[in-house]
Amino acid sequence: MFKTNEYFDGKVKSIAFQTANGPATAGVMAAGDYEFGTSTIEYMTVTSGQMEVQLPGESVWNTYKPHETFIVGKNVKFKVKVQGDTSYICLYK
Repeated sequence: MFKTNEYFDGKVKSIAFQTANGPATAGVMAAGDYEFGTSTIEYMTVTSGQMEVQLPGESVWNTYKPHETFIVGKNVKFKVKVQGDTSYICLYK
């Protein structure tokens, strides 16, 4: 069964599901600045829009566009900025 998640007063929503490669979520973010925490390694792929991402321990922001993936380590926090509605798929390892 699917599980829905909602964060930041409904500005970030996702649907969790199981893939052949493990658990995943498909989600959307409204324009805004966000900070997320991880409990596993996450492979996040932008599917529409774009994300500016500041990974843990880095001072620079990197921009990710559709079909680009970034990896976030386990038990860390990372920051995301989006200028407009943006969608993603996240695979958890």
